[in-house]
Amino acid sequence: MSKKEMKKPIQNHEFQFGEVLNIIQTHQKKAASVVNEQMILTAWAVGEYVSNKLKNKAWGSKVVTELSEYICTKQPDLKGFGKRHIYNMVKFYDEYSSPSFYETVCRYLPKTMAQNQSVLIEDKSNTSKNQIIQQHVEQIQPTEIVQSLIAQLGKILSLTTFTNHLIILTNCKTYEERLFYILYANKERLSTRELRRCIENQTYSSLLSDKKSLSKGMLEAYPNANFLLKDTLFVDFLGLPQKHSESKLKKGLLEHMKEFILELGKDFIFMDQEYNLQVGSSTYKADLLFYHRGLQALVAVELKKTKFNPRDLGQLEFYLEALDRDVKRSNENPSIGILLCPSADKVVVEYAMSRSMSPTMIAEYKRILIPQEQMQRMLNEFCSFYEKEEKSTPRNLNP
Repeated sequence: MSKKEMKKPIQNHEFQFGEVLNIIQTHQKKAASVVNEQMILTAWAVGEYVSNKLKNKAWGSKVVTELSEYICTKQPDLKGFGKRHIYNMVKFYDEYSSPSFYETVCRYLPKTMAQNQSVLIEDKSNTSKNQIIQQHVEQIQPTEIVQSLIAQLGKILSLTTFTNHLIILTNCKTYEERLFYILYANKERLSTRELRRCIENQTYSSLLSDKKSLSKGMLEAYPNANFLLKDTLFVDFLGLPQKHSESKLKKGLLEHMKEFILELGKDFIFMDQEYNLQVGSSTYKADLLFYHRGLQALVAVELKKTKFNPRDLGQLEFYLEALDRDVKRSNENPSIGILLCPSADKVVVEYAMSRSMSPTMIAEYKRILIPQEQMQRMLNEFCSFYEKEEKSTPRNLNP
């Protein structure tokens, strides 16, 4: 039998084979989710037990060491219960069982987040701390709509892995920031390394900034663009000198495309560099072309080595027109343009964006700091966006 003949059965049954593969992948994701839930439950229960012993001065550091050695002796194959790991579980419990964290969850996320969720954290009637938290919550919420502390925290904490929680607890100081990264890690399916980099690169402040860099056309075509597109990208992995050429910038991004996509957002798919756009008898080249899965749109990224100039926007809009007419498919949304530059005058950007009807934005590759009160307002809007997306597209954990 020839190779060509051997391929025919696969081609004839490709759709059915695909269905079987989807079944396997679905159950694998569910299994991973269940395993993660049990790990979260274990960490919470052990952390609570040891925390109470330490706070009541029944135990000291020496006893925790003895506990770790006891577990290792009794069950040598059981990993993750060294002294340091046990203290991590204590920190996990102490930080997330605080009234302040639960109040933050109640403030930013609707009570429906807790509905139809399995109880991940046991409700112990003799645990005074849980009772105190519940009393605290009842003071800020009407009694008839208060969801149990257990169900609420179970829903939130199971969104990412225990290891990711430790990274968040160690590197994020405010409860608002911690809540954001729990949601963001779940939404983007971030690995431990990816989450660490997102925190280092201030994704919280960049993604939730009050963006004036989005055009009027962008906001009308993509109302949720604020929460999907960053206006500040951190590109330290390029090692760029202060003075550099556009070609050096482009070459660096191509060589570090994986890191660059993590900066942009994991929904971006790289398609081509210097993408040819034939208009009349002339050929133009878009620096970088991506596809955004969430927005279902082509994304052209133009690179500039100098401060933003409004004339650059006309070139980008021209490229978008060419993409929409000649490249975009009928099932795709209007093409998006991102102008990436080292700096931009905020007032100039606002003027340029206010009348632009093309879906464009200006992004800078540098760090910024955002006022705390502004971050709280934007986090509130991000949580509402997150909940709507979860309802329309159910997600499973992928540790």
